[in-house]
Amino acid sequence: MPVSASGKLLTIGEVARRTGLAVSAIRYYDDEGLVSARRTSGGRRMFIRSDIRRLSFILIAQQMGFSLEEIRAQLKELPLERTPNKRDWEKISRGFRAQLDARIGMLERLRDRLDGCIGCGCLSLQTCKLYNPDDRAARTGAGPRLVVQQSIEPAEG
Repeated sequence: MPVSASGKLLTIGEVARRTGLAVSAIRYYDDEGLVSARRTSGGRRMFIRSDIRRLSFILIAQQMGFSLEEIRAQLKELPLERTPNKRDWEKISRGFRAQLDARIGMLERLRDRLDGCIGCGCLSLQTCKLYNPDDRAARTGAGPRLVVQQSIEPAEG
């Protein structure tokens, strides 16, 4: 059974204390393959120290709104057999950067347009002369297109 750089495997309780995650959450992430616990002959889960970073990354990414599938895809870039280094983490950072930039853009559009749309009082995007003249947003699909798509700009006035 491989051990961490310090030569010591950590119990699930120790990892829970270090990460702030519930033991049940750590078990779930292990069962989902997001971390890879080593098993003792008695079946106890043991973790290497770098699993603390992987679990912390999962927690942060979830708080930023990323799904477990998105997180899993990024974590596949990290080595399981050794502690990830700075270059490994930079690769993941680049992978999330485009997604984060898109989310930031959507939040900025929401901030800049939502109050005007709600505040104008018309309550109808089909007849709105300010943000959606001639219901042009309907041509790009269903849903809140003025917020989720950057390509639809409000009418110049």
